[in-house]
Amino acid sequence: MNIIIRIFLYLAHTWNEYIESTKQNRYGSKKLVVPRPELYVIYVGDRKTRPEWIRLSEEFFEGNRDFIQINVKVLYGEGKDDIISQYVDFTKVYNEQVKLHGKTREAVLETIRICKDRNVLSEYLSGREKEVINIMMGLFDQEKAVEQFGNEKKEEGRTEGRAEGRLEGKKEAAINMKAEGLSEGMIAKILDVGLSIVQEWISGTAVVR
Repeated sequence: MNIIIRIFLYLAHTWNEYIESTKQNRYGSKKLVVPRPELYVIYVGDRKTRPEWIRLSEEFFEGNRDFIQINVKVLYGEGKDDIISQYVDFTKVYNEQVKLHGKTREAVLETIRICKDRNVLSEYLSGREKEVINIMMGLFDQEKAVEQFGNEKKEEGRTEGRAEGRLEGKKEAAINMKAEGLSEGMIAKILDVGLSIVQEWISGTAVVR
């Protein structure tokens, strides 16, 4: 999903929580009061172009701003000691270690060690190292779960496909057996399917299921 859509959904969720927490009536005629948003995204990758802003109208509507517009400030962490720059540096080290060690505890520990040596978020990492490890390992587990779920759905699809193929083969066999003069009851026993299914196949009204 495009980053600006995720931000839009998050903004809507935040406003909704604010309206509920302030007990405003969203269905009344009185204008709702909501905080003025400032939207930022931290970009940690490498790219040739570095836009200062991401705009909804430019991403999706060819620059047309007639009805809706969202502007998101892009932060690249180009300073030296500010927290955003250090976060970007931490992420780059982390990505390098994942390439070397995979999504493992070793990659997390090496990321923390290197960042401490380079004085990147060192104070935070020194005080919360265990918490950082637990969070990052939790992210690994979440990604593995999503990947496993996707693989399981693919396997289910393949299994269903094979089952449908076998059933289609039995249908063709049933029609051929009937043409050879076998009774419907006998065909059902040979193919190990219900008599009603055989009757539907032969009558031509069945949908393979």
